[in-house]
Amino acid sequence: MIGVDLHTHSNISDGTLAPDLLVRAALEKGIHTLALTDHDTMDGLFQAEQTALDHPIRIISGVEISSQWSRPTTNKNYGVHIVALNMQNPEPLYQLLQQQKRIRAERAKQICDLLLPLINVDIYEDVLALVDHVPDRVTRTHIAKVLVAKGFVARPQQAFDKYIKEGKKAYVKFDGLGLEETIRVIHESQGFAVLAHPTRYDLSATNVRCLIELFAQYGGDAVELPPAIEPASTRQMVDRMIAQFNLKVSVGSDFHGDNMPWIKLGNIPRVKEGQVGIWESFK
Repeated sequence: MIGVDLHTHSNISDGTLAPDLLVRAALEKGIHTLALTDHDTMDGLFQAEQTALDHPIRIISGVEISSQWSRPTTNKNYGVHIVALNMQNPEPLYQLLQQQKRIRAERAKQICDLLLPLINVDIYEDVLALVDHVPDRVTRTHIAKVLVAKGFVARPQQAFDKYIKEGKKAYVKFDGLGLEETIRVIHESQGFAVLAHPTRYDLSATNVRCLIELFAQYGGDAVELPPAIEPASTRQMVDRMIAQFNLKVSVGSDFHGDNMPWIKLGNIPRVKEGQVGIWESFK
């Protein structure tokens, strides 16, 4: 363990720990450099920074942005998450996030409306209760938790598989910004753009390679390394693309707390010889 975790979530989005408790948990794990990267919001950053005062831990400003991309040879759009890190002038990004929050709030209501004829219950108010009635904080994970609580499914993953993942009747695409524009705004904010978990989008190996190539062409800075549980061949493919396009690497657990108990805070993949960590560029 190198004491760095650059991909974590709090209860400001779909994690279960409040930002202050996340920082305290990171201290217990020996983490000295922590990025809070909630989905399309930086609202938990101040609380995390205040908690870190007088403790041996550095809080890196961060956010996981819902974006989209397409192969030049096709018209099909794919969702992708870009982690923005270490913004020195965050105002351009704040403006982008206001738009993302509006889209997220509208999407949550649309999903609940689509669920209504499927389950004959309007769960929207129950979903809002999980996020202190702040609509733009709702994620599909919150909707899945309500479906479990109401007895429509036994586990959150069943909610995705039955109702709310792509191809199911209550799925609503997150219509975020394009990949190139997302990277541009991050750079305008004097931050670094990181391609999050590139092998977790249900893409073919060809599409993963195309995604990384486009990310590099648009000026992306680093690729998040796959977790150790993924096949060695997957890691080798990502390593080759990182080397080919001279990209830096990022490491993050994607910790969510009790929502995903199998993911442990600070449990990050190993950086291989010759790879350069994006955290070495932080001001």
